[in-house]
Formats: sequence, C-alpha cells, structure tokens
Amino acid sequence: LPGSPPHKPFQKGLPTLGTDFDGKSVVAQIFYGFRVGFAFALMVCFVGNIVGVLIGGAMGYYGGWFDILVQRFVEIWSSIPFLFTIMIISASIPNTSFWVMVLLLVVLRSWIGITYTIRGEFYREKARDYVQAARAIGVGDFKIMTRHILPNSLVPLVTFVPFQIVAYINTLVALDFLGFGLGPDTPSWGKLLRQGAENFSNYPHLVTIPILAFAFTLFCVVMIGEAVREAFDPKEYARLR
Repeated sequence: LPGSPPHKPFQKGLPTLGTDFDGKSVVAQIFYGFRVGFAFALMVCFVGNIVGVLIGGAMGYYGGWFDILVQRFVEIWSSIPFLFTIMIISASIPNTSFWVMVLLLVVLRSWIGITYTIRGEFYREKARDYVQAARAIGVGDFKIMTRHILPNSLVPLVTFVPFQIVAYINTLVALDFLGFGLGPDTPSWGKLLRQGAENFSNYPHLVTIPILAFAFTLFCVVMIGEAVREAFDPKEYARLR
C-alpha cells in the first residue's frame, strides 16, 4: 500500500518465529506442513498395509508354489532403488500432487515390509486347532482367513503402525528437502530445512524449528501407538515392568 513500510523478511521473534525466504510465516508453515505430512503418512500407511495384509495373508495361507512365486516377485521388486526411482518419476512430473506422491510410495515401497510379517503370522495361525476345526465343519477359505486368522494376526501391525507413520513423514520431508517432493506451492518441513541449510549461519531457526517439530511428532505418535497397543494387548501381565 502507498505509504506503508517495506516488508522485512526474516523477522525473528518468539511470537512469529519470522518468515522464510519467500516471506511466508514459519509458524504457519510448521502447522500446515504437519497437517500435510501426517495426512500423507496416514494415507500411505493405510493403503500400503491393506495391500501388504492381502498379499502376505494369501502367501501364508496357501503356501506352496504360490508362496514361492510371490516371494521371488517381492524380492525383485524390493531390490529396485526406491529413492532414485521416486526422484526420477517426480522430476518428470511437474508440480507433483499429494495423491501422486501417495500412489508412488504405496506402489514402490509401503506394502513390502508388512507382507513378510503377515505371511509368518498366517503360517503360524493356520496350523492352530481352531482353523482345523473350521475346515472340518466346511467353512470356506475366505471366511477362515478374514474372520478367524486375520484378527489373531494383527498384533504386529498395531506395533509397527506408529513407526511406519514416522518413517513416511520422514520420507516426505527428505524428498521435499531434495526438491523432489510436493509442488513448490505446498508448504512443508523439508522446504524450510532446505532454506535453512542454504543459510544456516544467519537463519538457524529455519533448521531448528522443523527438527524440533519432527522430534515432537515422533514422540507423540510413538506414545499414542504404545497406548493403543497396550489397550488391545490381551496379555496384560506378560510384559516386563
């Protein structure tokens, strides 16, 4: 506006924590970046675990040649360099959207880890007496898998979910830091870290604030996950105290 004082970037004060190189509020980007990163991690975790549970459950239940063939496919697919692949794909897509990043991470990586865990759980549970009894009375395979084996095989999933969420937030931050994440118009912790790393001596708050926010998020997610695990743990007195 005419007569108004010029904009002063990088104002460093406790109430606002200043602005970034583009004149955007650091506090606003911290909160918005948390919302984007957490929603991204939840979506990738949810879809990836569904795919991993379906594949791992089928491998563990049917076994035989089906298990061997799918194992070889998973091993070949997991050997693809994930970071380089997603960087190449992201670089070829201008202004990568939120859903494109979710799809890339689900397809390339997120379903692999839980697959082997669920496969082992299904292998163990299908030899139990209650599964043999269900087969003896003529219950179908799909019903046995979904109503009998699956509920008894989800304990590792509840344990791993908090760490998966933190890992996927870390992945998005790393890709944004390298410039291969979300579009330039989407605020994120990775962009703040990149700007702070380029001029750390003058504006260290652009590095320290996102790091503290990420550490606080890690602590909260792990504590919530531990509380959920204990709430659903039937062996109340089996843990060391």
